Amino acid sequence: MSLPDRSSSWLVVVNPNAGKRKGEKDWDRIKELLIRKKLDFSESFTASRGHAVKLVKRGIEAGYRNIIAIGGDGTMNEVVNGCFRQKICPAHELRLAMITIGTGNDWGRMFGIPLDYSEAIDVIRNGKTCLHDTGVVHYYNGTFRKKRYFINIAGLGFDAIVVRRTNLQKDRGRSGKAIYFWNLLRSLMMYKHTKTEIEIDGQHISDDVFTISLGIGKYSGGGMMQTPNAVHDDGLFDITVIKKMRKGEIIRNLKLLYDGTILSHPKIEGYTGKEISITSDPIIHVEADGESLGHSPIKFQILPRSIKVVYGNLPETKDYLT
Repeated sequence: MSLPDRSSSWLVVVNPNAGKRKGEKDWDRIKELLIRKKLDFSESFTASRGHAVKLVKRGIEAGYRNIIAIGGDGTMNEVVNGCFRQKICPAHELRLAMITIGTGNDWGRMFGIPLDYSEAIDVIRNGKTCLHDTGVVHYYNGTFRKKRYFINIAGLGFDAIVVRRTNLQKDRGRSGKAIYFWNLLRSLMMYKHTKTEIEIDGQHISDDVFTISLGIGKYSGGGMMQTPNAVHDDGLFDITVIKKMRKGEIIRNLKLLYDGTILSHPKIEGYTGKEISITSDPIIHVEADGESLGHSPIKFQILPRSIKVVYGNLPETKDYLT
């Protein structure tokens, strides 16, 4: 028995818990708009962390090639992982769109995805697409080596600690930019630098490190620019290394995270690279797209122009439009 032709239909993956349960509260309104704007779709709801990965894999096996993530950056991350973990077709043959209802919405900010639901659906209907790099991170969870794909930004050290604490509060029903910023300040009082070995395409760096960011996208943490020069399709990670600083110095320079001038500080260094290895003593933790993962030793690889995304406004890019 052959499958129905779903190649022009959309699989809509809804995270009901996103944005203080806005996914659940606003779904009827979003569904009405999708119908009114004549999108052919079928919806599936996530029930737990990681469920979107399974829903996307099953959807692709059922014939869907167009996917809409309704949620925040974490939902988008799970959808991307579903796209790469299936064996039916290459990820670049899929088309990925987003309706943002999460807390940070950092990936959507870079690509001009409106917060207004009707306008976001108009972006999908307009159908402008580009190819997008994807990151792969290999890490450890205890003695187990694991792998995760990501589409926006990964953080190690202090950044990963802040994300872990924020996610714990999200699981308890608390979210918002203020929660992230509060956890940033609270974690700062307790976190110390780590002796870290970094290898970027064969270049070796050894230093006392406070935090490291690897960006395909520019934004994280609800609008911070830790990798302000990142380009989504250049086949490179932008890497920002913040070295050992006194806590007062960090607080005085927090504005650099928001105005795009972070690399102007003498204790902050920027690099680009395709393959990055990181070891440390003691271990440091890693997050990707706001999802808490595991710890060092850690390896990163870039998959150039490996997935197709729907955009509203295209950021700085190479001339590679599809």
